[in-house]
Amino acid sequence: MLSDLPTTLPRPAPIPVRDAVDRATFEREIVPAYTPVVLKGQVADWPVVRAAQQGDAALVDLLKAGASERPLETFIGRPEIGGRFFYNDAVNGLNFERQAVPLGTTLDRLLAERADPQAGARYVGAASATDCMPGFEASHVLPIVDTRVLPRLWIGNATTVSTHYDLSDNVACVGAGRRRFTLFPPNQLNNLYVGPLDFTLAGQPVSMVSLRDPDMERFPRFSEAMAHALTAELEPGDALYIPPLWWHQVEALSPLNLLVNYWWTASGAPPSPFEALIHSVMTVRALPAAQREAWRQMFDHYVFEANGDPAAHLPAASRGVLGPMTPTLARRITDFLMAGLRRTGM
Repeated sequence: MLSDLPTTLPRPAPIPVRDAVDRATFEREIVPAYTPVVLKGQVADWPVVRAAQQGDAALVDLLKAGASERPLETFIGRPEIGGRFFYNDAVNGLNFERQAVPLGTTLDRLLAERADPQAGARYVGAASATDCMPGFEASHVLPIVDTRVLPRLWIGNATTVSTHYDLSDNVACVGAGRRRFTLFPPNQLNNLYVGPLDFTLAGQPVSMVSLRDPDMERFPRFSEAMAHALTAELEPGDALYIPPLWWHQVEALSPLNLLVNYWWTASGAPPSPFEALIHSVMTVRALPAAQREAWRQMFDHYVFEANGDPAAHLPAASRGVLGPMTPTLARRITDFLMAGLRRTGM
């Protein structure tokens, strides 16, 4: 495992492994620990896993039988990118293109090009199973998550998704092929050399460092990140829990791969904290150093509760925006923020 990484870098530690668990155990023991965990054989009984055991053709037949004709956003890269979807050298464009292709067409191409080293990279990511394969969620149930959390499909050949994070809890289930995950805890942010926040490959910012060929002169602190990295290579039927904001690179290692993942947030679907971060970059970052430090203390006090509940001394009915979050309070805060943006002409 990871024999293709430079030998001069620290070797990642293995991600902890457990056998399949039930929902109560998952919610009581795994999610609160905020640490990645491999769930061995968690979805071993899925139809796609059984089909994959019979071969790629059987898997494609099963998927095509349920696939809709809706075109899906598909990443397509030339052979020269080595399966790694990324920026161009100037970081003002991408090294791949996007095309709208029906899933059945993509599956046929993947099957036909399995043995062709010049086929290039082909990848469908985050496709809603409900839309592109109606009925998939009914026949492929992940009982450790709420039934309202719907599956998304990731299908392609040997490709690499650069190191990024998710804002939500995530369970990734391998349906076919092998997947290698390399994860970094959130406290390694400074050592991952993150790319642009507002010009990304597919939504979230990514690390600029290639794990297979890191430029240590340009990214010297990456060695420290690797000293804290975790890794696992998953087989069909295995699942991996990835907590929010844990950075992870995902490598599909087989000529035809299927991953199914489930995203959810513990508090429903509030506005993204990432948007608050960008707003803070605009409003706080350019202030004089002393004022930035004062605002850091304000954030620590009111947002991160470094000193305990900041409203504990107030009557419950007078805590305003510091009271328990409810839909009514969320709308009130939204109106307040929108009014502020309108006043500044934004």
